[in-house]
Order: sequence, then C-alpha cells, then structure tokens
Amino acid sequence: MMRRGTAWLLFGLTAGVLLALFVVPLGAVLRGGVFVGGHFTLRYLLGVFLNPVYAEGLRNSVLIALTTTALAMLIAVPLALIASRWEFRGARLAGTLLLAPLVLPPFVGAIGFQQVFGAYGALNAALGLGPVDWLGQARFAGVVTLQALALYPILYLNVIAALANIDPAMEEAAANLGAGPWRRLWRVTLPLAAPGLFAGGALVFIWSFTELGTPLMLNYTRCAPVQIFDALKEVGESPFPHALVLVMLTASVLLYAGAHHFFGRRAWAMQGKATTSAAPRQLTGWRAALAAAPFVVVIALAVLPHLAVILTSVSDPGSWYRSVLPASLTLDHFRSALGSDLALGSLRNSACYALLAVAVNIVLGVAIALVVVRSDLRIRGWLDGLAMLPMAVPGLVMAFGYLAVSATLSNQVWVKESSFWRGLLDVRTNPTLFLAIAYSIRRLPYMVRAAVAGLRQTSLAFEEAAANLGAGPWQRLRRITLPLIAANLVAGALLTFAFSMLEVSDSLILAQRQDFYPVTKAIYELFQLIGTGKYLAAALGVWAMALLALAIAGSNRLLGKKLGALFRA
Repeated sequence: MMRRGTAWLLFGLTAGVLLALFVVPLGAVLRGGVFVGGHFTLRYLLGVFLNPVYAEGLRNSVLIALTTTALAMLIAVPLALIASRWEFRGARLAGTLLLAPLVLPPFVGAIGFQQVFGAYGALNAALGLGPVDWLGQARFAGVVTLQALALYPILYLNVIAALANIDPAMEEAAANLGAGPWRRLWRVTLPLAAPGLFAGGALVFIWSFTELGTPLMLNYTRCAPVQIFDALKEVGESPFPHALVLVMLTASVLLYAGAHHFFGRRAWAMQGKATTSAAPRQLTGWRAALAAAPFVVVIALAVLPHLAVILTSVSDPGSWYRSVLPASLTLDHFRSALGSDLALGSLRNSACYALLAVAVNIVLGVAIALVVVRSDLRIRGWLDGLAMLPMAVPGLVMAFGYLAVSATLSNQVWVKESSFWRGLLDVRTNPTLFLAIAYSIRRLPYMVRAAVAGLRQTSLAFEEAAANLGAGPWQRLRRITLPLIAANLVAGALLTFAFSMLEVSDSLILAQRQDFYPVTKAIYELFQLIGTGKYLAAALGVWAMALLALAIAGSNRLLGKKLGALFRA
C-alpha cells in the first residue's frame, strides 16, 4: 500500500492538473454565459429559451438524442441478450463485427451515407426509383440513424457486462416459482441489468445530444451544436453562444449524474459479482440461424457507411451516379490525398497532437490509478470520479471552454507583447497546446480505466517483496509496477491515440488556421470543395478508419473481454 504522504502528494498534483485543465475551462463556459460586462445576469441564459431559433435548436437536439438512444437500445439490448444466452457457430466473429462502428466516426460515415441515400444514390438505383432525395426529405432521420448505428456498441458493451454480473440463480429461482421466459426477462433480468443499461444509455444520449460532425456533414443546421458552430464568429461580440453551451453542459451533467446516482451505483445483493456465470446454450440448425439473423442484419446496416466511404474513395468522379456500384475504380484519390499539402499536413498535425495527448495521459492516468487502487485515502473516490467526468462533458462544450480560456489569456498584455506566449496561448495563432490538452482530457477516462484494471489484477506481493529488498517507491514503480501493467497502458495509449486522431468537435472549433488543421478538420474542408472534394475526404476517412481499426484490434488483443470496461461510465 502506498505511503500516505506519497498518496497525498499524487492526489494534490493530479487534482490540481484536472482542476486547471478541466474545471477551469468549464468555469469559463459558465462565466461567459451568466457574467456579461463583469455583472451577473440571467438575461442571455433565459434568452436561449425565448429565442425561437435557439429554442428550436435545443428541441431538435433533445429529440435527436432521445430518438438515437431509443434506437440504439432497440439494437443493442436484444443482441446482448442473445449473445449472453446462446452460443452458435460464428458467435465470436459476430460479437467482434458488432464493434465495427467504433472504427469510423459518424462524422466520416456521413460521406458514404449521402452517397447511398442521396437523390441519385445507390438506394434509388437498387429500387429502380427516380431522384428521391431521402436525406433532403428526412435529414433528421438520417442523423438519428447514422448516430444510432455508430453508438450502439457503447450500449452493447455495457449491457453485456451487466448481464454477465447477474447470478443465474436469480433467474432459476424465478423459473421455479412459475415465471415464464418473458416474465423473467421483464421482472428479473432487465431490472438487474438496469445499471449497465442506463449507464450506457446516458453516454449515448450525451454523445448524440452534442454531436457536431454528423448534422454538420448532413447539413442539418436546425440543432444546437451546429448553431453554436455557426455562431463562433460572434463569440467576441455576443454572449448567446456561451449561454447556449452552458445550457447543453448543464443538461449533460445533470443527466449523467442522475443516471450514475440512480442506476450506476444501485446495490443489488446479487450484483456485485456473480458467483457463477450462466453457461450459454449451444444452438444448432435452424435455431442457430435464427439467433444469428439479427447479428447479420445489424452488422450489414452498421458497416454500410464504412463500405460506402471505401467505395467513394476508390470511385472515379462521376462514375457512381444512378448506379448501385461505381462504374469505374481508381486509387488516384489516395495518392492525391496523401500528396496534397492540406491532407499530409493534417495527418502530421494530428499525429503530433495525439502523441502529446498520449504522453500526458500516461503520466496522469498512472498517477490517478495509483491513488485510486494503491492508497487508502478516503477521498480517492472523488479523484476517480473527477477523472471519469470528461465522459459526461461533451467535446463541443470542452472545446468552447478552451476557446474562452484562450481568448481571455490572449487579451493579457504580457501575452500580446510576447510572440512566444502568443504562439502558445492564442488558438488563432497556434492551437497546438489547447488541442493536445483537449485530446488528452477527453480520452483520459480510457487511460485511467486501463491503468486501474491493470493495478487491480496485479498482486501487491511483488511490490512488497521489492520493498523488503530495499527498493524505493519510484524504483518499485519503474521496475515492478509499470512492467506488470504495460499491456493495459499500451491498450489505453492505442485508444487514446486513435480516438484523438479522429476527434471532431475540438478539431473543428479550435483549429482555425490551415497550417494547424488536424485530419478531421481537413476532411471537413475537403468535403466542402466542389469536384473531387468528397473523394479526397473519403480517402482520408479510409486512412483514419484503418488507423482506428488497428488500434482497437491491438487493444482487444491486449485486454480481451476487459476492453468493454474502457467504454463504461
């Protein structure tokens, strides 16, 4: 066990870093929404609800989040129940393929989605219809569908974990009392799985409530995130964008806190850890085919945007028009994408920002995990909760907070008079520092959960033996602890790097000069170009997809079934 003095030192340092890099930006959002001209006022906060444009945007965002969460539940819960109850040929492969949406953000998938469902897209060609613009008539449905197909794996991982912790004796007791399968499901199984269901549902709701990339790419402008993005040019003049972001932050945090309080910590006597796990029933023949059918349907729908992005990236301009598949293929877009200054520079920039985020997260994540697992401080749970809170705070809000902090600092005289400090602290000059911080804070929960899991699996006996041989605390950490949890740290680092490379909200808002564009900002800018823009954007998206797929595959190889803990509230 860690010495109390060392534990308090690490607690103070990590809590201070989180306060400076996480709480202060949130405070800047709060201040910008209710403090105008140095005076407290609720005028602009109330004006968000009274302004018909902003009120409509908030309503639409809430509807998007509710509908996306409901659709994701309809997809994830039945699949999790089937996977936990029955075994059939190809079940493991199906479970792996269900996670395919994690390798492509819906922001990129929107490119392929439009190619399939556009007026002259593949769907109309397959159905033999005229130019029916499915997206033009139902952009709301397009945003919801794309986000649900991208986010259901988060719910699936949470529900699978919750079902695995249910003691099968509870269901057996209900069956002995005469309860049928459906009654056991509604009265026993689902109530016991509620913590995982609502924890995952809260994350999906918050993510879809504040998602910027998907509605932006689908040109659905009547929602709050896009309104905030469009209002960025007014940040220095109007407090309304700050007030709108504050409303979204408050709603997200209250929802997360409520779900975590009422469901995430609900204590069932049988739910801490199942003493035995229910053995899946082996299915063969038509029963196996029937159980596999929902997986096949969902996987086919989920990978449709991926396939469409890949086909778009290799199709000749104009060759995929009123046809199910492209008429001719080419690899020129990949060469052009990697050969252009914008694309190549953006990949280099993103790699730089992501590597900085990984370095920060390894140090911060290990320090937090040591306090949480290896100390006996009574308030260590507060540090763990603070480190996990970025999962509840949308990237859009965090980006706006860093933008506000940068604006405040860049107006200081000592910053204006120094080119060094101006280049470091003014995002308009160089956003590297703030992008690296934003990426690291947004992905810190992954590293903390990975490090905590590794420490809990490592016996204290090795560290105690080293201490008995005279090794100091830092030597034990370097020679014993870190090598033993290296696989967990590598898995957390891979996910931090890959998801940082594909971060959307922070990249779109904080990167304001082309020289410093990350890859997602480059994809958005290329997509706006007339002609070959969408093909180059799709090619960059495929490179990003391959990167994230390799990262998740590597993390899955290192962590196995424990990978789901990294996506758990």
